[in-house]
Amino acid sequence: MSTFAPPVPSPLAPPPSQKNWFQRHWLLAIIGACFFLMLLFAGFIATVFMVVEISFRNSDAYIEALAKARSNPLVAEKFGQPLKPGWFGTGNIQVHGSAGSADFGIPITGPKTTGTIYVVAKKARGKWHFETLEVEAKGEQERINLLPPPAPAGADKLAPCPQVQ
Repeated sequence: MSTFAPPVPSPLAPPPSQKNWFQRHWLLAIIGACFFLMLLFAGFIATVFMVVEISFRNSDAYIEALAKARSNPLVAEKFGQPLKPGWFGTGNIQVHGSAGSADFGIPITGPKTTGTIYVVAKKARGKWHFETLEVEAKGEQERINLLPPPAPAGADKLAPCPQVQ
């Protein structure tokens, strides 16, 4: 019987090279890097979204429109209290110093139903003037107007003072 003996390495031959982790798992490293880049991109998009949403919510027109909706008794009756703003408002607000314009919708939710506040406003000399400020409940066509009724024609003229005798 013969036995097989393993070859004896030569003292002059270099030792067999060991592969490092990346050489052994290069595919896993590439998949991990791609996943990390996707997470980084998603984080960037989420950060941009949050900055826009927070600046939108901190605008004077948004705050004033939401306050008028919350204080209106017809809105309180239709939606219930508390009235909470939702995410993903639509539209735009542009402000240039003491002037600006706004045309946006604020999704709102109350205990009874959900809906939207619609706003069209102009800013002049630092003050917002609402052209449209309405609340619409989901599934209904009729909107609740939050603006005071317009003054009758000729109301801007001064009435004559009565004569005192």
